[in-house]
Amino acid sequence: MEKKNYEAVISSDWNECLSPMGPFDPIVFAYPEIKPDLKTIFQAYTSNKISLSKAVQGLEKLLPAPINADQMDAYLETHFETYRGVPEFMKWCMEKNVLFMINTTASIGFFQRVFAKGLLPEIPILSAHPGIRFPHSETDPKQIYELREISDKAINTSLAARLHDIPFTRVIVIGDSGGDGPHFEWGAENGAFLIGSMTKTSLVKYCEQKGIKIDLFFGLRYDSGQVRDIAKEMAVDFTQLKEVVRMVLQR
Repeated sequence: MEKKNYEAVISSDWNECLSPMGPFDPIVFAYPEIKPDLKTIFQAYTSNKISLSKAVQGLEKLLPAPINADQMDAYLETHFETYRGVPEFMKWCMEKNVLFMINTTASIGFFQRVFAKGLLPEIPILSAHPGIRFPHSETDPKQIYELREISDKAINTSLAARLHDIPFTRVIVIGDSGGDGPHFEWGAENGAFLIGSMTKTSLVKYCEQKGIKIDLFFGLRYDSGQVRDIAKEMAVDFTQLKEVVRMVLQR
């Protein structure tokens, strides 16, 4: 990948962080009969009770057949959503020479089809799970990092920053749940700016146990047992994060 002089890096989770969708939603769309079991696996993973690899193993046992590109496209055509202002914020970041990196347990194949259909602005780097992956397309991000364990989020953020000679103090990490805890831990150790987006109790608890300070809570912050309020989440405007980026660029 060509080296560019980016000013900063934003490394963000996707599901329930930039979008209300869950990582298993395309699979549930294709095979609705396995939804209850998938929900149990997802909750165990986001609460740090099982590893990502264990979650994927459980998922693979449930799948009647692999998800194909046509099934993914059918899902995207009817269900693709982001929170308000997310595409505009991503585009603004790239215009301001800030590398926007999606760093998520969602599948590489999901984003391959998202970018092929022009549903998000182009980004240079994607970090995602290879469990669903389609043949290479010219619309794919130039650099795709595989994310097989949750610890790979921090590894891949570090790789992206080092690739473009960006100091870790100019890295912004965005996450929502306990699954982002190790990423936040890396960020805290290296001076990154940490943003909780639609923050779940599992992330707060992880950070409290590790002595990690979350620099900014953005959008809704949920207490233990509180039910998600999708309507309020969808009213949050992510273009408000422009001011945060400007602040980090001045550090």
